[in-house]
Amino acid sequence: MTADRSARTSGVSRAELIADTAIALLAGRGMRGLTHRAVDEAAGLPPGSTSNHARTRAALLELALRRHAAREARALTLEELPPAAGLEALADALARALHRTLTDHRELLVARYELALEATRRPELRKIYDEEGRAFREPLIALMAAAGSATPERHALSVLAWGEGLMFSCAAGAYHAEVPGREELRERIGELLRGVLGR
Repeated sequence: MTADRSARTSGVSRAELIADTAIALLAGRGMRGLTHRAVDEAAGLPPGSTSNHARTRAALLELALRRHAAREARALTLEELPPAAGLEALADALARALHRTLTDHRELLVARYELALEATRRPELRKIYDEEGRAFREPLIALMAAAGSATPERHALSVLAWGEGLMFSCAAGAYHAEVPGREELRERIGELLRGVLGR
């Protein structure tokens, strides 16, 4: 069974298959390894299929970035928290999301770093990257406000920066072979939250 046929039977559209393959290539080969032909070959599609969905390299990158954002949003989704959830519940929810991403979705992380760097050189990608970033930032601001932060935007930035640094270190940096367990993450996030919230 070809990858295209397999994708159809699993409910993934051809455009999603192309985007998922592009993400895998970005993670495995870097930006230079992402070509229309490489996507066709890796996805098991007839030559020219990727060009039919994304005519230019910019269009292929945009397709990959939008699909990446959708997949990462699912990976990093926080479990539903009650309105009056305490600091420990928030720390646990954040730890679960981070641990899930670090252990099950490392490919997404590495691909994101490739896309983030490319966005610094392509204004059209920068706009999409920033729009998608707000989808992560705004819920965290609301959670920080609910946790009692007097300056939720500033505190959300601190938590996001810490999480981003941790994910980079564990996915592509010096700690790539030392991913912390969920309990360790919960303790570290708890320390961070208590620090920024003055608890």
